[in-house]
Amino acid sequence: LSELRKAGDGKADVNVVAWFSNEDAVNFYVSAITLMEIEIGILRMERRDAGQGSRLRAWMRDRVLPEFSERTLPLDTAVSLRCARLHVPDLRPERDAFIAATALVHGMTLVTRNVS
Repeated sequence: LSELRKAGDGKADVNVVAWFSNEDAVNFYVSAITLMEIEIGILRMERRDAGQGSRLRAWMRDRVLPEFSERTLPLDTAVSLRCARLHVPDLRPERDAFIAATALVHGMTLVTRNVS
């Protein structure tokens, strides 16, 4: 989502924009964890740069939340148990593991800039 937000400014990765423009947006979902991560980023930005924080807040309120109001996948028992299996034998970052587990449980492809 953050990469697509940059598209309006011409700062997004051209490959991401090209790929996204060829897909039907109604097939995209977000994890509740993703929304939490965005909210944390906005709260931090509001503390550092009120103007940019305000723009990000408006983007979240006016674009992200309405767009994904019916397409936000929650954390539930199945996701939590699948997430636990991603941590054994090697621990993984919690948020990333929850997002990955959400995609796995729902049989979805995970699209991310985070390749670690």
